[in-house]
Amino acid sequence: MNMILHQLRPAAVALLLFTLITGIVYPLAVTGIAQVVWPYQANGSIIRAAGGTPLGAELIGQPFADPGYFWGRISTTPNYPYNAAASSGSNYGSLNPDLAALIAERAAALRAADPTNTAPIPVDLITPTGSGLDPHISPAAARYQAERVAESRGLSLEQVEALIAEYTAGRQLGILGEPRVNVLQLNLALDARAPSGATRP
Repeated sequence: MNMILHQLRPAAVALLLFTLITGIVYPLAVTGIAQVVWPYQANGSIIRAAGGTPLGAELIGQPFADPGYFWGRISTTPNYPYNAAASSGSNYGSLNPDLAALIAERAAALRAADPTNTAPIPVDLITPTGSGLDPHISPAAARYQAERVAESRGLSLEQVEALIAEYTAGRQLGILGEPRVNVLQLNLALDARAPSGATRP
């Protein structure tokens, strides 16, 4: 019996110690550092209206269907698009017919929304995002949609393209990643410029 207690005691102490460290101390430390150093991101990167009403998250995509808005990437998260509680990609391989059907469906929707646009569709508008939550599109994807948005909003193409340029972020530190456009920020800028052109979903 003494031998069993002798063996169990260090195991119980280790369990208690690591539970305290990993279950209480570490989460509190990480949360505290995040709240001090990156409070905006730690609290959901929520973009709010002047009165404080939440409009969406800057770092999590959301669906837009109205032709007067720029559309983001395809999201295949479970239950509904851009489900932040279940981030995931489709995991379809390049030869999977379901992926081909998804791409064809999105391409058809883009063509139907803008039938006079004969330009090649940028790949990020017809392929799913890996996380299902990507809030950005490429500048090329934004420019592809510019004429449709301008017509729906009653703006000139030059005005819309100027907004795209204004909201295009460059590579991080000048070398990492690719230039990108935050879809929500761009759409909110459109609402500020021509609020009667479309209704937010």
